[in-house]
Amino acid sequence: MTGGTDLLVVGGGPAGLATAIRARLAGLGALVLDRSQPPIDKACGEGLMPDAVARLREIGVEPRGFPFRGIRYFDGEVLAEGLFPQAGGLGVRRTELHAALVRRAEEVAVDLRWGVKAEGLGPEGVATDQGTFAARWIVGADGLRSRVRQWAGLEAGEGSRRRFGVRRHFAMPPWSDFVEVYWGAACEAYVTPVGGDQVGIAMLWSGGKAGFDDLLARIPALQARVAGVPVSSQDRGAGPFHQRVRGVRRGKVALVGDAAGYLDAITGEGLAVALHESAALIAALLAGDLRPYAAAHRRINRLPNTMTSLVLALERRPRLRSRAIRALAAEPALFSRLLGIHARTLPPRRLGVDGALRLAWRLVAA
Repeated sequence: MTGGTDLLVVGGGPAGLATAIRARLAGLGALVLDRSQPPIDKACGEGLMPDAVARLREIGVEPRGFPFRGIRYFDGEVLAEGLFPQAGGLGVRRTELHAALVRRAEEVAVDLRWGVKAEGLGPEGVATDQGTFAARWIVGADGLRSRVRQWAGLEAGEGSRRRFGVRRHFAMPPWSDFVEVYWGAACEAYVTPVGGDQVGIAMLWSGGKAGFDDLLARIPALQARVAGVPVSSQDRGAGPFHQRVRGVRRGKVALVGDAAGYLDAITGEGLAVALHESAALIAALLAGDLRPYAAAHRRINRLPNTMTSLVLALERRPRLRSRAIRALAAEPALFSRLLGIHARTLPPRRLGVDGALRLAWRLVAA
């Protein structure tokens, strides 16, 4: 039995590291276990929304990246462009983000145990291939396929809708300081500038197996833009995305990030949600009661899940999607306001009755 700590985090990705860093900043002891070695890569869009950038700064993390100032939607020849109303976002290679979080965790003396495989939960802590680690609190931050979620009896199974993602990088200067979203047949492409000489493209789709090149061929304009450009990373896949949970706490165990349930990557807010959850979780631990965290989790996820459900509805209905994008193209100021609400830099009330009515009228008239 290894000596106990206040907080043991299973999973050394961004959600787990952010939780451990916040714990240390609050004066708690924190231990992180992960079977991999840093920096840890993952299939993701790599675009940090403005509130994710702000939450990282709160814990002293500022990764190098490429600033972007808004979102562009492309549907055929139609382009809708929205600007973040306040601070912009940041495109960051996942490995750079992870390295920055690891550096900060080391600075604040998080006990980082890489190459350790968690094998189960016990009354004292977490059993691993290197012995049992005791802790007062245990956090599962081990991703979509969370073992901690299963061990704690919080697993509720996959959702009925099977959606997947695959990501690739191209060695080329970004052609835009926007995240660009292209819609194709039963798929979407998210183009994110992640550096002065690198662009990431994440493809999301519904249904069965598909490869990056097959998906890219469904969006000829984007395929032509990257034709002949050297590939600068291995393809990485993820999914199925929709993971349901019975709850996010049981006894002294709590879940955070993707392990705490996930709907879809279509709105690109997963990391921002995880960072908000980590803050709420540490506040609950300091109070010695996980019940407030469960309530905070519901509150944090309410708006993102509503937005994600709406965009998924558009993904399933191409005609309605075309109408929606034409409506946003005709109302760029309204689109920017929606982006601010989505990124939590504006309150939902800023949409206003007039904005909602104008958007509804545009949808009908488009």
